[in-house]
Amino acid sequence: MPTDLPKVTETTSGPTVKQFSIFLQNKVGALLEVVKLLNANDVHVLALNSQDSTDSAIVRIVASDPDAVESIFDLHEIAYSISEILVVEMKEVATDLKRMLQSLLMAEVNIQVCYPILIRPHGRSAMALHLDDQECGWSVLAGEGFRILSQTDLSR
Repeated sequence: MPTDLPKVTETTSGPTVKQFSIFLQNKVGALLEVVKLLNANDVHVLALNSQDSTDSAIVRIVASDPDAVESIFDLHEIAYSISEILVVEMKEVATDLKRMLQSLLMAEVNIQVCYPILIRPHGRSAMALHLDDQECGWSVLAGEGFRILSQTDLSR
């Protein structure tokens, strides 16, 4: 006798945010030009990280409208790559930062890049994390009670 069992859908990962990485020449005003271009199209930079060398810089950007950023960069022939990152909300930075880092260490999840979010979603601090294992990182941090923010949380 056939039985109708409920379908179970399991998700192993949660919300992520798009991070754009662009290559810029290390010259005065290069970053300003990109920010002005985005702002002229009603796109706002929500987080920013820059790693420079003598001749160039890799700039990582989280923006208010990722779809618009792709269109703008394509239109203006700005080379970019996209990575999915986690944005972790912290209620108490001093204790939550330590607890977050300890949780990732215990799970042996490596942080490749991290930087703070410029805005304060929900009135709280937040940290952008590019991890070597996003799914495991999400699972561990969510299991420890951290709120993982989505693009919608940031783009309000």
